[in-house]
Amino acid sequence: MIKTILVAAGGSETDEAVFAAALAVARPFSAHLNFLHVRLDATAMAITMSSEGGASPLAGGLVERLEEAADLREQQARALFDRFCAGHSLAIANAPPGPAGPSASWLREVGPEQLLLSEHGRAADLIVVGRPADADGASFANIETALIGSGRPVLIPPATTMTTLPETIVIGWKATREAAHAVTAAAALFAHVKRVRIVTVAEEEDLSSEEGSQLTANLRWRGIEVSAERLRPDQHGAADTLIHAATEAGALLVMGGYGRGRLHEWIFGGFTRHVLRSALAVPVFIVH
Repeated sequence: MIKTILVAAGGSETDEAVFAAALAVARPFSAHLNFLHVRLDATAMAITMSSEGGASPLAGGLVERLEEAADLREQQARALFDRFCAGHSLAIANAPPGPAGPSASWLREVGPEQLLLSEHGRAADLIVVGRPADADGASFANIETALIGSGRPVLIPPATTMTTLPETIVIGWKATREAAHAVTAAAALFAHVKRVRIVTVAEEEDLSSEEGSQLTANLRWRGIEVSAERLRPDQHGAADTLIHAATEAGALLVMGGYGRGRLHEWIFGGFTRHVLRSALAVPVFIVH
């Protein structure tokens, strides 16, 4: 059951797609949407920037410029939140119990965005954040931090507006702990879709294919229409093959978040980064 959804409201052009996707998931569950805007701490940022550049944080009005930029982002985020709630008749509820249908609340924090996203995300059933643009390190950092820091599933919406939950779920299956966690986290969605496809991308039959067949049988005990298939990677690689399968089905793609290793923080591996950057037509539900 999904009852609380944390929605990242950054004040950027991706917010509208994020808000729409969050509401599409919230509707079947009558869930509460908690919109979080994290405002930049201008003074702290100026000190960091100045220490790296060897200048005084007060030189050139750096704090003032950062405050102006933070004001603009916050105003944009709040204006979109107000328009979105009014346009979809979303009830504002700041404490439970809420109304019978979906509800919303606005939360403003000041400080490091990634840390606060993780802290609030730990208490939510799902986190919805914007998809990364090309070379957008900040977006990838937010997704990585939300996944690793909160331990919660993260939904990245498609580039186009998602107004309803897709009728099909494609599970990108591998014989790994991350994939198993993704299936468990997505289980609440199974009752609200028509079919589930378990897709293993591999050259030959292996443990992933065998466990995919076992997963198919187990999910059928839930009364779900489930199929399993193994696809050979095409000339563009395994990630593109999986994306193509999900796109053709108009599906929600469920997958584990895989990385290259951990030093001080998790760094996504090439497969995961490629899916998040290239799966423009489908929402991605990812769990570490």
